[in-house]
Amino acid sequence: MSVAELKENHKAATETLNSLKQRLRDRRIQLLDTDVAGYARAQGKTPVAFGPTDLVCCRILQGHTGKVYSLDWTPEKDRIVSASTDGRLIVWNALTSQKTHAIKLPCAWVMTCAFSPDGQSVACGGLDSACSIFNLSTPLDKDTNLPVSRTLSGHKGYVSCCQYVVDDDTRLITGSGDQTCMLWDITTGLKTSVFGGEYQSGHTADVSSVSINGSNSRMFVSGSCDATARLWDTRVASRAVRTFYGHEGDVNSVKFFPDGNRFGTGSDDGTCRLFDIRTGHQLQVYPPHQQQQKGDSNIATPNVTSIAFSISGRLLFASYSNGDVFVWDTLLAEVVLNLGTLQNSHEARVSCLGLSADGSALCTGSWDTSLKIWAFGGHRTVI
Repeated sequence: MSVAELKENHKAATETLNSLKQRLRDRRIQLLDTDVAGYARAQGKTPVAFGPTDLVCCRILQGHTGKVYSLDWTPEKDRIVSASTDGRLIVWNALTSQKTHAIKLPCAWVMTCAFSPDGQSVACGGLDSACSIFNLSTPLDKDTNLPVSRTLSGHKGYVSCCQYVVDDDTRLITGSGDQTCMLWDITTGLKTSVFGGEYQSGHTADVSSVSINGSNSRMFVSGSCDATARLWDTRVASRAVRTFYGHEGDVNSVKFFPDGNRFGTGSDDGTCRLFDIRTGHQLQVYPPHQQQQKGDSNIATPNVTSIAFSISGRLLFASYSNGDVFVWDTLLAEVVLNLGTLQNSHEARVSCLGLSADGSALCTGSWDTSLKIWAFGGHRTVI
């Protein structure tokens, strides 16, 4: 058989495979006769009661001179690390608003940051295609800068996201513009697994977000500019466990649901979605911003930039490119509060958000260079 014939056979087989995949997706959609919200309403469930005094801005963290792109909490809930285009990581005391560290970065174009589980180290990555690790207890150098304790080099594109493996300070997962995710051994500085890349089950565009399953640290999910999310098992790097479709734009944020059996996504198409990792089904769509607020239909739908779940999973926090932060009732797919309409709300795109480990406070970061800490107030308890 000639090379030309092989190519034709391969092309025909690929088209047949894609056709079968589409038929399978269509059939799954036909079988999904309801969603979470529809079932909950049928059971007589009512939305969470939320008022403007139930979540209030109690701290404003000011110190960055550039857009804030990323933030992360320590497991102890009392410190936050933030990354900004001013070329610095700042570690904040969330209780006092004081800065404990201001770290000058080797590359000013930083896109992500993360705290280690023990809170002793921070990691960051950006357009230098590397992930830099800083030990916060290391003495300052002669220029009063905190030196890099380890550089993880191996990606062929920018590092868009990073997260430490749950309860393991020596392993970290990164996502990159080279369409891959990598698992690293920080002790040696070597990558131990590559997810995607030359493998057909990998992403076909930049990876933008990763989230590690808190119930099973061998599993993680990645979101990409190819409009999909993919589930991975760190023991089997050669193929994704499952691919999740539904979005019509870049998937900017992924986050596991507290029980580890589901995860949420946020996309440039303006929607958030909830997926089940066991069945691969989409359980719920949290519709675009335009459908939540009546107005000019010609206004572009704001992108979802970041998401987080409350500790029970009943609330979904989603930030948007227009500065809004919606608090969704995940069960009924209704917005119960918009932080963008409250006093002390951000004045520009909200690029990142994160919930403290005990669920008592939400932190948001914005292109207005500030971070804000929102705490449950009034009669409201942690949900």
